[in-house]
Amino acid sequence: MEVDIIRSATYEGMADASGFPGPRYRRYYGMLSRHVKKMISGFLYVSEAGRAMQPGQAGMDSAEKAAAFLPVTKAVHANGAQIIAQIAHAGRQTNRAGIKGVSAKKSPYFGVTPQILTTTEIDGIIEEFARAAGFAQEAGFDGVQLHCAHGYLIHQFMLRSLNDRVDAYGDRFSFLERAIQAVRARCGADFPLWVKISAEVDIEPFIQDDFLALIGKLDACRVDAIEVSRGTMDVALNIFRGKVPLRTILRFNPLIASKSLFWKMVRLPFERAKIKGFRPAYNLAHAQCAQAHTAIPVYAVGGFRSGREIFNAGIKHISLCRPFICEPNFLEKLAADPGYTAKCVNCNICAVMSDSGRTLRCYLGKEP
Repeated sequence: MEVDIIRSATYEGMADASGFPGPRYRRYYGMLSRHVKKMISGFLYVSEAGRAMQPGQAGMDSAEKAAAFLPVTKAVHANGAQIIAQIAHAGRQTNRAGIKGVSAKKSPYFGVTPQILTTTEIDGIIEEFARAAGFAQEAGFDGVQLHCAHGYLIHQFMLRSLNDRVDAYGDRFSFLERAIQAVRARCGADFPLWVKISAEVDIEPFIQDDFLALIGKLDACRVDAIEVSRGTMDVALNIFRGKVPLRTILRFNPLIASKSLFWKMVRLPFERAKIKGFRPAYNLAHAQCAQAHTAIPVYAVGGFRSGREIFNAGIKHISLCRPFICEPNFLEKLAADPGYTAKCVNCNICAVMSDSGRTLRCYLGKEP
């Protein structure tokens, strides 16, 4: 089976304090596009209020930022590659003051109680997603991906444990559907619109019927691609799986480093026990299930490290993240040797260091 392999969204940390991509951002994607012919950008915030906690996050919330991205897309296209812009709103998943969310339920990880979004404010955020998609189109991106996974705002609306609203947005798929419609209205039906979702999460039980209802909604909305991930930032390492670089977490993660010695001694062991071990292709079964219920291309992401796992997955679409961090030329090595295994050791140090203010790079298991 021929497999379509893309690079999944990966946070770069290469924007300035105002969210503008600089020369390093352009050079990084220019380099990557020499090896990977289709990629998704790291998450771009749709508004200042929707920024995540990472200081180097880029934004797609103004015409000026769209213009700043033109050299990035030009560099990618010069190498015959395509790049999709992932757009997102953090909702309650940030440590900034004055955050807002679908409900007043705070994230146990971020620890900030959000103000409840009004119906009018939600309408405004949907328009922000549409504007961000329009800016991405102006910036030369080859499509957009709505970040509806990992506990960010759109995902928050879809979670039963968080969405207790009694207005129109109490329908768990209403925000998603209206955001898709708004992006289509702004960018046109021919501008590719992808969606990233989480199947399982750690904060509530997995319900198969809910998952299939979501796939049915996306099918009815006729999105162009679905990427199936898992989890929320409440147990962030379960999104990535692998090792727990505890020394790096205690030193560089600003949320954990600021906690009391009592919390670190008493609570941390319980939090660590929630983290799942690595296994190959850990979201594959859910992606296969989704693909069985739609003709829309479904990408499985998570835990693909070797040609054996990729080419024997029984699914046509695979997205990868960490193998490209340590080996941008992974696909070339795979083409030369279909049994090749990536050098990535799943140390998760690159993921932990993304919260430190440093830019993306591979540490190959060596904690800083």
